[in-house]
Amino acid sequence: MRTHFDPEETEEFESAKDLLVRRCLAWADERGTRADEAMLAAVLDARHRSRDGRLAYWDTRQVRRFLLEWIPRHLAAERETLAAAPENLLTLLRYLTASGLRDPRGASLAELEAAVAEAEAEFPAALADPARQGIGRLWAQTALDNGFVLDDEKEMARFQRDVSSGRIQFDADVIEALLQAEFGGAGPDDDRAFSQCPIALPPAAELAADAARSEIVRQLTALTGWVGKEGRPLTKTGDLRAADVRELAELLGTGERDQRAHDSAQTPRVSLLLAWAKKARLVRVRKDRLVPVAKAAPLLRDPEALWLRAFEAVFELGTAICAPNSGESGFSMLVTAFDELLPDVLNTMYSLPAPIPVARLQETVWLACQEYFLLDFAENGSRQEVWRRRVDEDLLGVFDVLSRLGAVETSHGVPDELYSSDLRPGFVEGIGELTEEDLPLPPEACARLLTRLAEPGPLVWLTPLGTRAVRERLLADGRDAPLIGELVDVEAGELLGVIAQHYTQETALAELEGWLAAHGGDVEPLLDAIRACPFRTRASAMLSVLAESLPEGRSMRASLRHDPALGPLVLTALLETGELGPEDLTAREHSLLLAEGMVILLELGGPEAVVEQLRESAGRDAPEFVAEVLDSGHPAREALEELRVLVYEPMLARSARLRLVPSPAPGSRGRPNGRGGKRRH
Repeated sequence: MRTHFDPEETEEFESAKDLLVRRCLAWADERGTRADEAMLAAVLDARHRSRDGRLAYWDTRQVRRFLLEWIPRHLAAERETLAAAPENLLTLLRYLTASGLRDPRGASLAELEAAVAEAEAEFPAALADPARQGIGRLWAQTALDNGFVLDDEKEMARFQRDVSSGRIQFDADVIEALLQAEFGGAGPDDDRAFSQCPIALPPAAELAADAARSEIVRQLTALTGWVGKEGRPLTKTGDLRAADVRELAELLGTGERDQRAHDSAQTPRVSLLLAWAKKARLVRVRKDRLVPVAKAAPLLRDPEALWLRAFEAVFELGTAICAPNSGESGFSMLVTAFDELLPDVLNTMYSLPAPIPVARLQETVWLACQEYFLLDFAENGSRQEVWRRRVDEDLLGVFDVLSRLGAVETSHGVPDELYSSDLRPGFVEGIGELTEEDLPLPPEACARLLTRLAEPGPLVWLTPLGTRAVRERLLADGRDAPLIGELVDVEAGELLGVIAQHYTQETALAELEGWLAAHGGDVEPLLDAIRACPFRTRASAMLSVLAESLPEGRSMRASLRHDPALGPLVLTALLETGELGPEDLTAREHSLLLAEGMVILLELGGPEAVVEQLRESAGRDAPEFVAEVLDSGHPAREALEELRVLVYEPMLARSARLRLVPSPAPGSRGRPNGRGGKRRH
């Protein structure tokens, strides 16, 4: 039972959604809790169509997004159904927790219940707010509210006529505003972002020490202290006096000691640090003086907090970083899209296993600049090389600044094969077979890069400080960014569920070792969590994580062959790895394997898939085949009950129906075809 699917995995998601809704409805029915099939499906649709797509990850932000943004924008339904949305969301959240599916990195159930209660108070106003609606939802809801049936073409045609004739009123200004919002991309962020690999960070004390050693932190602290309580006077153009500029350059050690410098514009490093201090809200201009910001005083005593403030300010420094490099062109394309492109560059570098060649980043940034400016090189071909060189130089300037901050490190050398392996057609480890259409960049860009990457060049990678800062931005953007060690205190089943879906084998081992070290080194709680898992596909993935990650994992799995709960999973795995053959199984094990396969098919494909396979493989004997599975003693009782209700009983009902036996046609005298000879008189 997966709870995360890529956007293109439509069939897999729909099957998982059906299973989750089906199980949740049964769970709610046993407890007398409100659960509507359509609304439960809408909750899962909303999480799938989101930045991270994690169906089982919920926090206050996701609760509010669903109730106050997603429903008003996307979901048209009867008013009674809409009013029950908070109650249905609560039911699903409680079921995810009870079934062990909840992602423990999200909020606790108590926190989620409080978040639903808070959002429920705002829910009616959100539904009634025209500005929150999508244009499609507005018209669909208007049709429903006026008694029209949405899936009836004739009804909807009549609705359109009523709107056109004025019998149904609407606010033209609202429609215009919604159309503008639709084209402007307003509303819930439904665009899926790339998943990130888990990362490890050093202890907090090491990160704090790294921040204290940062050149930029030292310079910003010194600059703010130099400004002093009384501040420094500014010229009529808003610049420091020439003498102050030279004094500051000497103090900060920028190497800009030119006595002819008249202002900070002629000392780009001083100018950058002044802009940085302003963006970081350490200093500000007041009445022709540069003065310190009083509220920033605690930051100056906390290098780590100051480092984080300085890092966030970088994204507003495009002009200060790139403009000095613009040379004879006087124009920097990177500056215009700096706050969009720099996050993309850093996100690309995040969690990479080896330093990335700057050339690869320069190529993608240049392509992004072309799209951003809609360049037509048929008209601007003569300037293309100049602009391209500016972009390359600007990006190198950005990395120089980030290096002085301590967010990245740079070196020079031949890039890892990883960064050229996907630039040509063929098989790529971890990706598969690539065709020309699968290449990540246009053919001419791939060719350029292959040439550049064959030679030594500048390399760059995130430092631990930079990695942590980028991770915080990813999390703030609603993305999944696993951190090794963050699961050390969670329940055993939640641990295995997360690492089975979001961790590599190497990072899974690190997370498991940390968890085991914190829990006495005993794997039995992990095995008990697998035994208790109500979803066999999920239990199989959890067992596989243990077997493939731990050094003794495979031998441990083999020893569980006769475990009452885990035995069928173990047998399936041992057959797949070739450790067992069909001839090695007992009759009972054959029966358990048959049941395991049918239960997994029911989870993955639903009852229709099971019936179809039974029809093909067993024909008229299908009911007896299913009866054998139900009597096999397989441990997945909930799944077997589903198999009985959804497959076996409907099969018996169809078999038991009375069939109409055709009677002889009039005049046929009992002849089956009615074409016998006439009686002679």
